[in-house]
Amino acid sequence: MSTHHSPTRPAASGRAAWPSLQVADWTATRDTLHMWTQIVGKLRLAHAPLLNHWWQVTLHVTPRGLATGPVPYRSGMFDAEFDFVDHQLRIRSSEGGDRSVALAPKSVAAFYAETMEALDALGIGAVFQRRPNEVDPSIPFAEDEQHAAYDAEAAHLFWRQLLQADRVMGQFRAHFTGKASPVHFFWGAMDLACTRFSGRSAPPHPGGAPNCGDWVMVEGYSRELSSCGFWPGGGEEGAFYSYAYPEPEGFADHPVGPKGAYYSTENGQFLLPYETVRTAPEPDRALTEFLHTTYEAAAEHGGWERAQLEDDPRRWRRTQ
Repeated sequence: MSTHHSPTRPAASGRAAWPSLQVADWTATRDTLHMWTQIVGKLRLAHAPLLNHWWQVTLHVTPRGLATGPVPYRSGMFDAEFDFVDHQLRIRSSEGGDRSVALAPKSVAAFYAETMEALDALGIGAVFQRRPNEVDPSIPFAEDEQHAAYDAEAAHLFWRQLLQADRVMGQFRAHFTGKASPVHFFWGAMDLACTRFSGRSAPPHPGGAPNCGDWVMVEGYSRELSSCGFWPGGGEEGAFYSYAYPEPEGFADHPVGPKGAYYSTENGQFLLPYETVRTAPEPDRALTEFLHTTYEAAAEHGGWERAQLEDDPRRWRRTQ
């Protein structure tokens, strides 16, 4: 039996693990990829049962890219993964079949047609809204010839950004024992997010996202929360963010770190440019400080029961 191994590169550590990627250098690819992730994300929306705040529709960072995870279908399941190492969309069925769609310069319309063809070949039906959400204009996927760029190296670097963000945000999440989301990728806004909840109800969200029903945001923000994440915008190389809903009085004035973090009145959230983290002497420490101090801004000014919601993730280490 022979096996094929893709070329590997030594794992980077410290600052070297955080790649540089100028948003301006890959905007066209980013916008195309955004539409592709919406198509694949809508497969989850079509078939997975509702989990609170739409958690069932998200994608997740993997050792190769971004994936749906298992999606229930009839008496089985399937999954789909954007592989940003070999640049393929891989779709697998529990019935034993698999298909791939090449990630290459091609229009959204072409990618959509090839993906639907692959699903058909696997016997997977997919009924969903055939146009993107949270963007304006919302061009139907089958008609979108406008977005057609794909820079493989840029897509790979973006995945490596997500890899680092996911890793540190996962460590941050471990300090919270209350209700919290996974670290997951929302294809509507194209951001990696992790959200903590106080346990209290929140006032109905006013909505207002383009080409997205207000009821979507009402479900997403039905409980008082503190959310953090990363998205490829808001800075020369993207930005980390943190906000509270509803925003408590004093939140915006709370001291946060590291140096370079600031409250954006325009965006209603704290921002930390990705390049500030990447170039810090200890990038992990810089991002961790931002995540903890901005959460504290929400929890302290919002009157969260912190003693009941937080704990040391190393609490059992002494017994091992």
